[in-house]
Amino acid sequence: MTEKKVRWGILATGGIAAAFTADLVDLPDAEVVAVASRSQESADAFAERFGIGRAYGEWDALAADEDIDVVYVATPHSAHRAAAGLCLEAGRNVLCEKAFTLNAREAEELVALAKGRGSFLMEAMWMYCNPVIRKLKGLVADGAIGEVRSVQADFGLAGPFPPAHRLRDPLQGGGALLDLGVYPVSFAHLLLGEPSDLTARAVLSDEGVDLQTGALLSWESGALASVHCSIIGGTATSASVTGSLGRIDLPSGFFHPDHFVLHRDGRDPEKFLADPADGPRSTLRHEATEVMRALRAGETESPLVPLDGTLAVMRTLDAIRERVGVRYPMEAASEDHT
Repeated sequence: MTEKKVRWGILATGGIAAAFTADLVDLPDAEVVAVASRSQESADAFAERFGIGRAYGEWDALAADEDIDVVYVATPHSAHRAAAGLCLEAGRNVLCEKAFTLNAREAEELVALAKGRGSFLMEAMWMYCNPVIRKLKGLVADGAIGEVRSVQADFGLAGPFPPAHRLRDPLQGGGALLDLGVYPVSFAHLLLGEPSDLTARAVLSDEGVDLQTGALLSWESGALASVHCSIIGGTATSASVTGSLGRIDLPSGFFHPDHFVLHRDGRDPEKFLADPADGPRSTLRHEATEVMRALRAGETESPLVPLDGTLAVMRTLDAIRERVGVRYPMEAASEDHT
């Protein structure tokens, strides 16, 4: 794999799968060789759109395709455990969209599968692979703003979304938290690790999913993080991290920024801009590049998106859902069979 193109399979054909594939086909060291959907018609249309050689109308066929080096799982997160698990069991390496799974138990099962087979597994947390976010993390780690005292992040969409929409559907893991809140929570984790405690409140829909959720995370260091997500109100979708010596502000679309501003006591604000060579701020190519780098290096996980970090985020999301009373029907059914 060190000298040839990395061969990708795409599992699912929705919007995020199309966005990722569009970026992937522009990478000279990547090749998309197959796509799968539960519908042959959908797989065929996707394959024709992107010039992909093989289209499968079932997931099993993609998982069994030994010409594939890594599978990108882009289903709704309610199906991540099944889809990624199928691929891992077949010996494929996997990049799985976020939220990684419905809950921490499912995430632990996928990690155990990957480790048991020596396969690569990574959550598609593209924010962690973004060069501007990586620069921010490095500055914080180097003490540019002193000891981190607080983090703020929000992500909200105005909607409104009808009850039949996937964001309102409990059977698809609907609600603001897993779809949008995973970004603010992951941002806080990136800078502070797993919180020691949290409180949360939410407004729930008639279907039982969260329309908006707010949480206050706390750490033994005394640091706090305020995170908010919504599917009933368009927020600034911004973020900031404040330390004992200064603050860093991220603009709207904080999870794929093109700049941030560093404020330090007694100094003029410093604006850090993205390198134009890194491509547009919306590109997903950085996570694809990291996957291919890791595969060529023989690594089974990425240091940028470590599996322990993914599991910690899932535990935090579980704890928030427990506090606000969101529980999906599939979870109850799974527990009934254990």
